[in-house]
Amino acid sequence: MKQTSPASKPSQTPTKVTQSTPDLQEQIRLRAYRLYEQHGKKGYELDNWLQAEAEVTVAA
Repeated sequence: MKQTSPASKPSQTPTKVTQSTPDLQEQIRLRAYRLYEQHGKKGYELDNWLQAEAEVTVAA
């Protein structure tokens, strides 16, 4: 029986790499706050941030 080492597995790399800039973070922060308002200012902070980050970085 042949064993494979973890190093022989194909690596998964992100399709798009972006560096975070103060302007980008500000855009994400503003979008996350708008989502927070849409949810009636109730929780979901992480969900709002991740959604905002996804929306802003796709558009960038």
